[in-house]
Amino acid sequence: MAQPDPPLQGGHRLSLLEGSARYFTALTEAMDQAEREVWLETYIFDFTGDGARIADALVRTARRGVAVRLVVDGVGTGALPDTWRLLFDAAGVAWRVYSPLGRFGLLWPRQWRRLHRKLCVVDGAVAFCGGINLLDDFHDPNHGALAAPRFDFAVRVSGPLVADIQTTMRQLWLQLQGLRDIRQRDFKGAVRSFRAATAAAPVSAADRVCGSAPGTARAGLVLRDNFRHRTRIERAYRKAIASAHSEVVIANAYFLPGRKLRRALELAARRGVKVRLLLQGKYEYFMQYHAARPVYGALLKAGVEIHEYAASFLHAKVAVVDGDSDRAWATVGSSNLDPLSLLLAREANLLIEDRAFAQQLRHRLLQAMANDGQPVDVADYANRPWTQRFKERLALMVMSVALFVQGKRY
Repeated sequence: MAQPDPPLQGGHRLSLLEGSARYFTALTEAMDQAEREVWLETYIFDFTGDGARIADALVRTARRGVAVRLVVDGVGTGALPDTWRLLFDAAGVAWRVYSPLGRFGLLWPRQWRRLHRKLCVVDGAVAFCGGINLLDDFHDPNHGALAAPRFDFAVRVSGPLVADIQTTMRQLWLQLQGLRDIRQRDFKGAVRSFRAATAAAPVSAADRVCGSAPGTARAGLVLRDNFRHRTRIERAYRKAIASAHSEVVIANAYFLPGRKLRRALELAARRGVKVRLLLQGKYEYFMQYHAARPVYGALLKAGVEIHEYAASFLHAKVAVVDGDSDRAWATVGSSNLDPLSLLLAREANLLIEDRAFAQQLRHRLLQAMANDGQPVDVADYANRPWTQRFKERLALMVMSVALFVQGKRY
């Protein structure tokens, strides 16, 4: 049964971090100051270039006696390189792989349900949430060296919300421990782990290491999984768009919203709200790149502006609604607006009500549209060649078949 959306809490201090360089610096600084524990989850952990900074920080932190727990996804990361696996084990870094690929790989339908969250909590005092993988911004595992960095964001947060983030990370860790116990035929241990995961309580105020002074921002954690939180992130987007008075600005890497979300954007534009989208402009993956284009037509017809990011790969999953007003709302997280994120993956977004934060994010998105975005022209879109239309139909067909196998409709 779906749970009601969590209320936003006050008392937060937020820092917007753009790109892996700033994110990795903030992350390593927090880990180097850790006294008790570090929890870290990521979809991709790539040890090339700057990604090794985080691996080094994990090893340093564990060697000081800090409890370090790392979860990586079995598709995004796969098996850890032998060198780093041995270093992690020797230093005492506890690590788990979420849903490792089995004998049939992605041919097994359940293997499409991935861990796509990017979360970190240090000492229960500071947390990080966003879309940035542990991956060098100038390196792509499939495309090699990049001429310009990826466009992506994360948030550093302190305040009451940190306990919520740590609780959800602890629950996942205990669930993975229970599955590990089963594989080792420790069935009593598995029962204990699963019970502990179900009963996991938020970190108490007394157990938190004192962080920075309380802030004024209101924020909440919104999750998506395949159990109790199946539609929360999409509902949060639809609610914010429906309540927009003047402006909606969205940057999203893999954009293929369902009927309800598309309708919300169209209705907002038709009632006079300025709706601007910054979407992927460089080819990365066949299905995600081409399947997005067919939805442009109805959005453009409704008056939605679409800009395609051309400087490098767009990886952001962020939005701002009425950012230059007292009603300012923003979200930063891991969830794309496509069926892989909204129907299959574990995702985590922060919802934020803070005018200064929203203005900062809005300014950066509009700047990217102006300097690095290519506006989609209505006439050019209508006259695109048949070869492009064929690729679009093929990509949509592939995605539809994949969802059908999953028993999903979108």
